[in-house]
Amino acid sequence: MKVSQRAQSITPFLAMEFGKRAAELEAAGHRVIRFNIGEPDFGAPPAVRAELQRIAADTALPYTGALGLPALREAIAGFYQQAHGVHVAPERVVVTAGASAALLLLTAALVDPGDEVLVGDPSYPCNRQFLSGFGADVRLVPTDAASRFQLDLAAVQRHWSPRTRGLMVATPSNPTGTSVPPAELAAICDWARAHGAWRIIDEIYLNLSDAQADGRPAPTVLATDPGACVINSFSKYFGMTGWRLGWAVVPEALVPALERLAQNYYICAPTPAQMAALACFTPESIAVCEDRKREFAERRALVLQGLRDIGLRVPVAPDGAFYAYIDVSGTGLDAMAFCEQALQQAHVALTPGQDFGFCSAASHVRLSYAASRADLQEGLARLGRFVAARRDHG
Repeated sequence: MKVSQRAQSITPFLAMEFGKRAAELEAAGHRVIRFNIGEPDFGAPPAVRAELQRIAADTALPYTGALGLPALREAIAGFYQQAHGVHVAPERVVVTAGASAALLLLTAALVDPGDEVLVGDPSYPCNRQFLSGFGADVRLVPTDAASRFQLDLAAVQRHWSPRTRGLMVATPSNPTGTSVPPAELAAICDWARAHGAWRIIDEIYLNLSDAQADGRPAPTVLATDPGACVINSFSKYFGMTGWRLGWAVVPEALVPALERLAQNYYICAPTPAQMAALACFTPESIAVCEDRKREFAERRALVLQGLRDIGLRVPVAPDGAFYAYIDVSGTGLDAMAFCEQALQQAHVALTPGQDFGFCSAASHVRLSYAASRADLQEGLARLGRFVAARRDHG
């Protein structure tokens, strides 16, 4: 059987590969501390879980429309007003089978073969894989600690070419947990819009961001660029990773194309997940999620202090999401070797920088602090012993 060039050229998602290796160790009787996957340990808010139980018992669960339940589209639009003070028409909201499906639809709708798309390096690997899969020429733009491992306007201008048709920005970012300052993001989007390019802004971790200096919530890009295509998800802020539910907010003119694509690619997002997700937007559930957001901030402080104690440097402190991007060059190991040895010797699963790009890949690893405090403390202790042993034998 001939396998397509597309399938042959796609690289493994290393976070998942290290998860497979961790599972093998666990099957052999070892307790592995998993810092490799960005999966909150809380699960969905209690009201959402209760609603799913009610729905499963009492409802036929037919297909919904390809764009999602009208009530859920309205609730998501209301969330933008409540959380960010931005009006979004429900007609612009597209409910998808996870944020990955939102990216699938937008890439299919916007990319033609040969289109150049700018993406920061490091960045979430699946984003560029979707773009490449539809024939885009993905131009990875190197970033560093000086730009918070994020695109800035100067870098966009330097790498722009006559073939550039769009750009993708994730803020806060996976793997670094860092955000693009709002004024900088607005300037980037202004530049792209002035050059006729589309903007996909991944805001999956937006509602886990630190507040601004004046105490206001971190803003959505829609406050300054209502024509941007925004991707979000129920997976992170609402803790619903396995529910496979996300959304996009897009210009109204793009909605019919996304509807046709969704009808053909996957029909609709899961009906029970959509129905239960309506309970996400009650005051009770929002309060639960805000408590969890504060817990993530406390876990971040624990992790950053623990890494300092070990002697592992985090060049830019995260201000959102639940990741720390660690410089391991001082250990004498590159990122892949560090992760392999930490897993085999300390039974701690991390993700090497090679998952996220090239420019800082060999020297950095990603740690997810979405794990419980007990696991964070145990994992940091194991990493401390692992790093100390390397120094003793160095």
